[in-house]
Amino acid sequence: MPFFRYGLPAIVAGLLLLLVANEYAVARPSRRIRDVAYVPPTDSAYLAGRQVLDVYTPRQRGPQPLPVVVFIHGGNWDSGSKNLYSFIGRRLAKQGVVAVIISYRLAPQVRVPQMADDCARAVVWTTQHVAEYGGDPQRLFVMGHSAGGGLAALLATKDELFTRWGLAHNPVRGAILDDPAGLDMLDYLQKMQYPGDEQYLVPFGKDPAVWRATSAMYFVSASSPPFLLFVGGDTYPSIQSSSARFRERLQALGQQPGYTVLPGKKHVPMVLQLFWQHNIIYQQLLKMVGAKVG
Repeated sequence: MPFFRYGLPAIVAGLLLLLVANEYAVARPSRRIRDVAYVPPTDSAYLAGRQVLDVYTPRQRGPQPLPVVVFIHGGNWDSGSKNLYSFIGRRLAKQGVVAVIISYRLAPQVRVPQMADDCARAVVWTTQHVAEYGGDPQRLFVMGHSAGGGLAALLATKDELFTRWGLAHNPVRGAILDDPAGLDMLDYLQKMQYPGDEQYLVPFGKDPAVWRATSAMYFVSASSPPFLLFVGGDTYPSIQSSSARFRERLQALGQQPGYTVLPGKKHVPMVLQLFWQHNIIYQQLLKMVGAKVG
């Protein structure tokens, strides 16, 4: 059989070569601007290496500004980096979107209110500067996976995050939530029904008022922007239940959010699938943001 004839090392090397070739093909049509600071070093909240973002833009684009997607990574609120998600930036740029992939401060250095503030400041920076990269600040959307999904939902629903930085209106025009965590941490931390739940008292603290203040469930309204929710069929039960309740809350307010359950998908594969350009998440995202490919 071919497997035994050529040997495992040769097969692995061949697969790696294919992956590298694919990434090169995807990267060629896009341009990456790395490590742009969205918080100045003179700011009292500044933490080196965390409050930075990358911008991905098509190398060739027409005269019209492009829609913008700000992606927020997950990582349990204590890990993760924009540097792990260049494949999302490349694929969005290839499909006619200016992508902004951000990092933010993490626990235990800070708690979730400060993380949300970082994400809001990254969005504010984007509204002020994305036109320089061909993006349209009037068509700005947020996207996130896991903890980043919860933060993206909070940005879309909690206007106070932006008014405190001088914006009269919430600039987020829609949110794409990929297996989001943290939509209702008040409910989650009051129940403490899963092994190891005490770990979340590090990023969220012990004050129920803070749990509520960092949960999008309590800020969504009839005027909130549109949502797309994607949930893994085999993801964590807490994500399945909170996403379903978030959908029900939106529907009760008169909204009709997109809601897609992907059978057989666990939590991590829900973001890894974004490696594939024609993934269902990209398909629905492109329609929401109004991207014109080609």
